[in-house]
Amino acid sequence: MTLRDLNQLDRMPSPTNKETQSRLGALDGPLALRPAMQLHPPPSPGPHRTLRRLQSAHSLGAKAAAAAQPSLISQQRLQLQHQQQFQNLNQHLQRHPPAPVRRHASTNRSPQRGRSNSDAPPIPNAAQFNTAAMTAATATRRSALSKRSLAADAMSLERLLREGPPSGDVEGALESARLKILDQGIRSDSDGMSSLRIYVWLILLNAPMLETNSYLALIHRGASPAYSKIRNDTFRTLSTDPLFRRRVSEASLIRLLNAFAWTLYDAREGRTRNPSVASSSRRSLDQSSSRPGTGYGSDFGSPASSPAAKRARALTLTTEGSVTSVTAEPGTYVQGMNVLAAPFLYAARSEAEAYVAFHQLLTKECAGYIRGAMDGVHKGLALVDKVLAIVDPKLSMYLLSKNLSAEIYAFPSVLTLCACTPPLPEVLRLWDFLFAYGPHLNILCIVAQLVMIRTKIMESPSPNKLLRSFPALQADQIKRTTLAIIRMIPDDVYAEIVAHAR
Repeated sequence: MTLRDLNQLDRMPSPTNKETQSRLGALDGPLALRPAMQLHPPPSPGPHRTLRRLQSAHSLGAKAAAAAQPSLISQQRLQLQHQQQFQNLNQHLQRHPPAPVRRHASTNRSPQRGRSNSDAPPIPNAAQFNTAAMTAATATRRSALSKRSLAADAMSLERLLREGPPSGDVEGALESARLKILDQGIRSDSDGMSSLRIYVWLILLNAPMLETNSYLALIHRGASPAYSKIRNDTFRTLSTDPLFRRRVSEASLIRLLNAFAWTLYDAREGRTRNPSVASSSRRSLDQSSSRPGTGYGSDFGSPASSPAAKRARALTLTTEGSVTSVTAEPGTYVQGMNVLAAPFLYAARSEAEAYVAFHQLLTKECAGYIRGAMDGVHKGLALVDKVLAIVDPKLSMYLLSKNLSAEIYAFPSVLTLCACTPPLPEVLRLWDFLFAYGPHLNILCIVAQLVMIRTKIMESPSPNKLLRSFPALQADQIKRTTLAIIRMIPDDVYAEIVAHAR
């Protein structure tokens, strides 16, 4: 029976009352006088149920086709597309403003950084940090879209280093390299060895070219005034790490630190012989330290630059365009330099390469760590306490109730950029991230390690024993947590983090 037959059956007229009565009256007669009748069984309700089912399906399909309201997922996708278009429009207007307009600080929000600005964040947990990390990574990529080079994106990191920036776009190639390091890392073996790493570090640190003869000349000068201090430190440098001991000799470490000590000595003697250089450099340093941001570039202290723009540039251009006109007060050899030099000697192919990278880090990026009474390190320790109080107030209060400030448990991690915590291959991977986006992020990496072991700290009656030596580094997890923490930091605190090591 087809659908048409079912429709005709459904349209057949039902018998009237008169016909029904006549039929019932015919049944009242005697059975012998009635002719023989064959009774048929009542029609099966199956065709009617089939008809109703088909009609219901047809009506539901018609309603679904006629519905003009999109689904919830479609609405969310459409909303995200509108937001992306709005952000692109704002970025275009920021790059090509119609007229210079001074905006209020509270309303000048950059679309390049999607971050929360809550003054009282909730107690974080692992799920919140993972979600926020993905959002932060997305915001970081979005802020770099206008600078990236499409040609560099299509190249591998090894090819980009070998062939150089395509079309001479150095800034775009650097941004593409940073994102490759953040997303993929630098390819290395299980021991952390890579043929590319030292050259990537030299580029990210903006290290100058150094002739091997210049390094040999420093070595041939013999023992420096700090030689005895150096010998007291080198024999215990990463003494429990078999990878470092197998690859780097103590003699190499002594030569590198002694050459660097001669460099600091010569700079200090030069300032003593020429007081005008010291006074002018001090004025320049005071002017640069009064500017928010990183101090790299003249646009950081301009009134029109927003805190969001300062942070975006500080996060992505920290190691670019280092100020070479400012001759800061030279530092001295301090304990801990030996641990900072160890990863460079492990990753480099020669002592000269390790020396120039080590020299650039301590004289340009972390000069405050070796100057005076290590003021930069103490500023960093105070910032660890401040950031932890913002990110996780309950954990911060618990540590302070145990008289555990960052001065007690975080001093080696701040001074050595976490190089004091094994294993060494994880240190190298973490340094890839720090050199790509700024060594100042080490402060947030230390807080990230505290957050990762939060439960153990809160459950420990004596957390001092736990924090006496941090757990083994997990570079990938630390990076994800750090990206989440960045979104919780106010702009003024982040400016202090960027400038604390100068």
